[in-house]
Amino acid sequence: MGSDANWSELVRQLEYKAEWYGRQLIKIDRYFPSSKRCSNCGHVVEKLPLNIREWDCPECAVHHDRDINTSINILRMGTRVGVRRKRSDPAPPTARLRNADQEREHPRSKAAGGAVSVCGACF
Repeated sequence: MGSDANWSELVRQLEYKAEWYGRQLIKIDRYFPSSKRCSNCGHVVEKLPLNIREWDCPECAVHHDRDINTSINILRMGTRVGVRRKRSDPAPPTARLRNADQEREHPRSKAAGGAVSVCGACF
């Protein structure tokens, strides 16, 4: 199975699970410069080869780890699209704990306002 098919299957599963749990899946445009955009000032570097794992922003001089910077940019983009629960929406569902009689809310559901975001920090 090719990487496009694997990605399509992952997206399909995420859409299914988001719908199942009453969440919203936010997709970031594939051309969004998440690794090349400085998470501090927003400057986008022109080129950033994949072998460069750390870089300094030429505008604000902040040092970045490529993966952490990318995760921050994806998180910000996901929260920027205005994921807000309407008053008419039901509260986030609770999850049944295995071998337990109590229920608890998933820790990220409250912070995300009922949204499911896709970022490396979540996996």
